[in-house]
Amino acid sequence: MDLLRSLPLGLYIDQPQTWLHRLDPRVKLGWLMSFLTSYIIANNFWRVSLVAILILITLLARIPVRVWRQQMGWLLVLSLMVLAITAFSPDGLGIDYQPRLPANEQVLVQTKTTSPPNPELTKGKKDYSYVIFHQGIFKVNRHSLDLGIGLSTIVFTLIYSTNLYLLTAAPEEITSGLESLMQPLKRLKLPITEIILTLTLSLRFIPLVLEEIQNLVRSVMTRAINWKKLGLKGTVKVWMIVAERLLQNLLLRAEQISNAMMVRGFTTPNTHKVKWHELTLRRGDWLAIAILVLFWSLRFILGNEVS
Repeated sequence: MDLLRSLPLGLYIDQPQTWLHRLDPRVKLGWLMSFLTSYIIANNFWRVSLVAILILITLLARIPVRVWRQQMGWLLVLSLMVLAITAFSPDGLGIDYQPRLPANEQVLVQTKTTSPPNPELTKGKKDYSYVIFHQGIFKVNRHSLDLGIGLSTIVFTLIYSTNLYLLTAAPEEITSGLESLMQPLKRLKLPITEIILTLTLSLRFIPLVLEEIQNLVRSVMTRAINWKKLGLKGTVKVWMIVAERLLQNLLLRAEQISNAMMVRGFTTPNTHKVKWHELTLRRGDWLAIAILVLFWSLRFILGNEVS
């Protein structure tokens, strides 16, 4: 068990340095928000295309296979399970079927037209079927299939796009990019620097939390506790002690960080500003911005949902 390597939360891969690492964090944040927002009111073709684009970016960036293989594999399995469950579930359309004949059982005579039917319209009516697959108790409708594709692709897009951003952007780069983009909010007298400093410390604190959890779980496992003899009450008591110890260790780590900042003479973020990352737009960043403009152009041309 190694939480620091198995969980994507707060994980940053510093080696090898790919072209995704060298992009400006503001550009990468723009791409991340584009993936998260272009999904809204889009057709299924565009939603599936987002999944394909994310996988293609991962392959082109040459990120080590050991980093993304397990995470992408589990996400693909989860997305396929969501697709299957939703597709075979009822479509949820509450339709009240009305009888075709009136209540007094009068026969309605319709006049037959002498003009021959249009073969193209007749062919279209025969080809269309609302039920795509029906075998025994398993039935797939068009609406349930659309819902399945939508839910499965949004699960993959939301989780993996954020994970890919965390893999290639250091916490300091993320906070520096956010601070640069939030500078106009200073006119509203918002404490932007304090917010960014808090975010930086929070991102740096995540690996410490995972490390403490990992150490406590390993300490419990090495004691070879017989959980069957403890019973439910004893098991809950043990894990409550572990949770209490975890809280104490985290508070101790937070106190150590605050003491280290005070020893170095830190008083306010405005007077003790630390430049974690130099933000400069290079040629690759401008190319990424141009491709992002093309991305949104294709979104409005190909991705609009047909009502």
